[in-house]
Amino acid sequence: MEERIFNFSAGPGVIAESVLKKAADELLCYPGKGMSVMEMSHRSQMYIDIYDETVALLRKLMNVPENYEILLVQGGATEQFSAIPLNLMKHENGSADYVDSGNFAHVASEEAKKYGKVNIVASSREDGYTYVPDVKNIQWNADADYAYICTNNTIYGTRYIEFPDTGDIPLVADMSSNILSQPVDVSKFGVIFAGAQKNIGPAGLCVMIIRKDLVGKERPITPKLMNWGLQVKNTSMVNTPNTYGIYMAKLGFEWLLGLGGVSAIYEQNKMKAALLYDYLDESKLFKAAAQKEYRSLMNVTFVTGDADKDAAFVKYAAANGLANLKGHRSVGGMRASIYNAMPVAGVQKLVDVMKAFEKENA
Repeated sequence: MEERIFNFSAGPGVIAESVLKKAADELLCYPGKGMSVMEMSHRSQMYIDIYDETVALLRKLMNVPENYEILLVQGGATEQFSAIPLNLMKHENGSADYVDSGNFAHVASEEAKKYGKVNIVASSREDGYTYVPDVKNIQWNADADYAYICTNNTIYGTRYIEFPDTGDIPLVADMSSNILSQPVDVSKFGVIFAGAQKNIGPAGLCVMIIRKDLVGKERPITPKLMNWGLQVKNTSMVNTPNTYGIYMAKLGFEWLLGLGGVSAIYEQNKMKAALLYDYLDESKLFKAAAQKEYRSLMNVTFVTGDADKDAAFVKYAAANGLANLKGHRSVGGMRASIYNAMPVAGVQKLVDVMKAFEKENA
């Protein structure tokens, strides 16, 4: 069997080895069912049991209150950039407050402008998204239909250290790149959504947690697959759902619970991030790109200050079994995505390889 390397991709990202092995063991026949999950009708009881277990596991992991619906839908997080204003903005004269703290928050705000007024209440765009705007200084508009944030900025390596208090305005959060990585009080949010391909499972699935009073307000023009009320009524099955992606999410949730849940993985995530950031802070060659106060625990961005040397390091790392360290095309440099499933050994090897490269190139 070919040896696995350490995959630092920003997404699709690393999946726990034990999860992949269990999926492989069950690929031909799901236990007791005589067929693969890929072959199951989404209307069959055998599959509905898998779906229900997946939802129950997520509710347990995140302590989701009973007054919240959970949806497992297709289209990834990006589809919700359109679905959110279609479901939450008033049909006429609707508006929303957006914090532009990174690429995905910016793209989401641009999409929302098609459906109503968008107020950019804070932004770090002009400063290269190296920090997240201070939530204490944001003036929210009382007539906004919702407020929107992206809790972790995959491309730039920043995160919210604390979440804003928006009062009676529903807070919508894209948690695609840090969901399940640290404890979150779900009751502080109106909507939480996340693409699965970073901390949950393979690409193509979007997890949604929606407060029940926010369901059923969609505009008449809302496409049925983006209609939250319709999806709730049909248990995420307005059309055939991503059945195998949901099954893989179930395995991922079981793995996380087996480790001790979100609080346990949070301690491990802090340790992994500290291991890498401590080296970056002492290195004479590599420098962290994000401002220290706002550094992400999931996506560590760094540079040498020389584009050719950056490229040389990425090539050197790949030759040493460390894949996908090249930074996003819009910012360059390097990015190590150290999601929940990245073992401590992977981060330690990265630091060791960086030290070796620095010794040869400083």
